[in-house]
Amino acid sequence: MSDDFLFAEETDQLEPIINGSWKILIVDDEPEVHAVTKLALSDFTFQGKNLTFLSAYSGAEAKKLIAEHPDAAIILLDVVMETDDAGLLVASYVREELHNEHVRIILRTGQPGQAPERQVIINYDINDYKSKTELTAQKLFTVIMSSLRSYRDILSLEQSRQGLEKIINASADLFTSHSMEQFIDGVLQQLTSILGCNEDALLVSSSLVAGNISGDVSDPHRLVVFAGQGEFERKEGKPVQDVLAPELMDAFEVALNSRGIVYRDNYLVAYCTSKFTHGSLLYISGLPGVMTENQKKLIELFSQNVQIAYENVQLQHEVEDTQREIVYRLSEAVEHRSIETGNHVKRVAFICYDLAKAYGLTEEEAERLMFAAPLHDVGKVGIPDGILNKPSKLQDHEWEVMKTHSSIGYNILKDSKRSIIQAGAIIALDHHEKWDGSGYPSGKKGEDIHIYGRIAALADVYDALRHRRCYKSAWELEQVKTWIESESGKQFDPKLVEIFNNRVDKLEAILQKYPDSDE
Repeated sequence: MSDDFLFAEETDQLEPIINGSWKILIVDDEPEVHAVTKLALSDFTFQGKNLTFLSAYSGAEAKKLIAEHPDAAIILLDVVMETDDAGLLVASYVREELHNEHVRIILRTGQPGQAPERQVIINYDINDYKSKTELTAQKLFTVIMSSLRSYRDILSLEQSRQGLEKIINASADLFTSHSMEQFIDGVLQQLTSILGCNEDALLVSSSLVAGNISGDVSDPHRLVVFAGQGEFERKEGKPVQDVLAPELMDAFEVALNSRGIVYRDNYLVAYCTSKFTHGSLLYISGLPGVMTENQKKLIELFSQNVQIAYENVQLQHEVEDTQREIVYRLSEAVEHRSIETGNHVKRVAFICYDLAKAYGLTEEEAERLMFAAPLHDVGKVGIPDGILNKPSKLQDHEWEVMKTHSSIGYNILKDSKRSIIQAGAIIALDHHEKWDGSGYPSGKKGEDIHIYGRIAALADVYDALRHRRCYKSAWELEQVKTWIESESGKQFDPKLVEIFNNRVDKLEAILQKYPDSDE
């Protein structure tokens, strides 16, 4: 067999650049087989990677080793070891218990009669079957090369599948920050997979585009990480100069100044076109070789569109933020009519959010309640000033007029198709209902009162008691706690009162953060 192991003569050709390695697991009870295999493949490289060999001398060792190295590319597997079918049991273990469909399994046997090829190929999920006597150095080289190509293609397909899955999942709710990050992460994964490079990829943006508008957005060189893969994972939000080596920063500067794509060594930096800002830069490393024209067109297309997609989402967020600010300002305008200064509606909003999360509402519901809560007293716009700002106790007929603000607010908001305004209508109508049924306008009782109304009721009363009004002075915290506790099961939902007592320190912090202007 030694005559078959021929090696090329030495030349003056430069050594290939080694960028990582492929793991090959040799499973055989004969040490000589391990030594000969390693010798025959000692100078093997594929796509700039050499081979790393792992050795197991029994089926039991092989099971342990493949479980520890799920990223192994190939298993050269002897059939007959401690038992006549030890290798076959390893193959079954890899596929059926570890569910490793990626690794290529090549059976090597010195006793073909023990495991006939046809039977083994049919009954076991292996990728090749070789007799040790036929596996010369050249044939070993050929089978390793073809198996690595298959392994590479399987990984590429899997990466594409994962990237496509991320994009599909993100597309269901594209216009949220989390989903946009997931979307771009998925596109990065797709792009690195299609180009055949490794998983190190990075997208950096100007501070405005990345959502950090506190910096000098007129400077195009103020870039922060928006999305990253591989070594750049979990680097989001960091300044790019804190993440990249100086030579990479130089390439980034060239791409930024030229507004083009820079190819260097085994990586590229692409400028992402923007209509509204200074744009973004895309970095991808581990390129397998010279980029083809089709690959360059793909990179150019991506760089032209990914920034536009993100900016569209930013514009959507800007619209949503504008809507929320309008809600706050209109609600504050109503509060100013009743000589209640400043931040009452803002405090009620944040208190509602805190109570809602503690109560068990979803993040989406808690946010909807928070943004809608400032509308709870919008109906006061229809109450005469003489009643609204009367410093003494209201007479019975005046009180009946005051109570109509719940229905007025509901009627103002009820016909909106916007979820926040719809929630505001519910809160306006129900936030003066009481748990025992003695509230207004409808005398609802218990859980017939919408949870938004129940939470807003407690938040509104708590904040009102803790601050001065035209008809009363601010109450001390202990006085408020005692009174709210006494109203558990009467005015307020008992579960909410319990949550209030457990979280009152956090709620007090909200009051401290947003004081009235006269405090």
